[in-house]
Amino acid sequence: MKLQVTEEIELMVFLLSKLTHHSRTNIKSLLRDGQIHVDGRSVTQFNHRLAAGQTVEISPKKSVKPAQRPTKGIRILFEDAYLIIVEKEAGLLSIATDKGDEPTAYRMLSEHVKTQDPKNKIFIVHRLDRDTSGVMVFAKSEDIKNKLQSTWGPDTKERTYIALVEGKPNPPQGTIRSYLQESKATIVYSSKNPERGQLAITHYETLQSNAHFSLLKVELETGRKNQIRVHMQDLGHSVVGDKKYGSSQNPLHRLGLHAWVLGLTHPVTNNYLRYESKIPAKFLGVFGK
Repeated sequence: MKLQVTEEIELMVFLLSKLTHHSRTNIKSLLRDGQIHVDGRSVTQFNHRLAAGQTVEISPKKSVKPAQRPTKGIRILFEDAYLIIVEKEAGLLSIATDKGDEPTAYRMLSEHVKTQDPKNKIFIVHRLDRDTSGVMVFAKSEDIKNKLQSTWGPDTKERTYIALVEGKPNPPQGTIRSYLQESKATIVYSSKNPERGQLAITHYETLQSNAHFSLLKVELETGRKNQIRVHMQDLGHSVVGDKKYGSSQNPLHRLGLHAWVLGLTHPVTNNYLRYESKIPAKFLGVFGK
């Protein structure tokens, strides 16, 4: 991230005015870690005087080398001072429910960051259903979590899923648009009335089909709870294994939904991050591959 200086000003005051999602403590950490450069030179003093015409650059902290998975069910794809992007296996909860004390992605990553510093914390940005596998992102501070969530649409350039569904959609590609709301029984359903739910837009494209199933590329324009599952039911081609939303077949013995690609703009460095998770072999196995 490069910032242009237009007037004489103290570095800390300048950074606080530009990095609105950062606290004074966050900015002091950037200075301490040598991530602030003025005209290409690292500066660590918060009271350094800037002159008009200078360029302030925030460089990413050297990424932590992706570690072995903290435990079974999760693998770190990217980690720096602000984010962790992981690949979650099907069967693992994103975050704990009120019903038990089983392992979760959140708990594993919380323990992971505390091995680096006991004061470290982790914040969940979005969730994947227990039986949905694939890529998800966590924040290392509440400021970064809020920044990511507030720009989840504009700055998240790619949210692409693979869905194995029953039957063969006709037309083979299209867009589903509705307003989603949740019942007291935690069932999400569609409405055409904008006053009765949140707008949800899903784009789909058939990649391959046989007599019984279709493999779809699904792109989210919005990110609502159970959005893909509800929209596939609306399409008349439920996600396999999704009994809650109309499926009668379960060839995978799990939900046929995989978070394939996540691409987003880093909230601090403005670098584009894109991570892709391999399509599970089981998904392709129903087509004899």
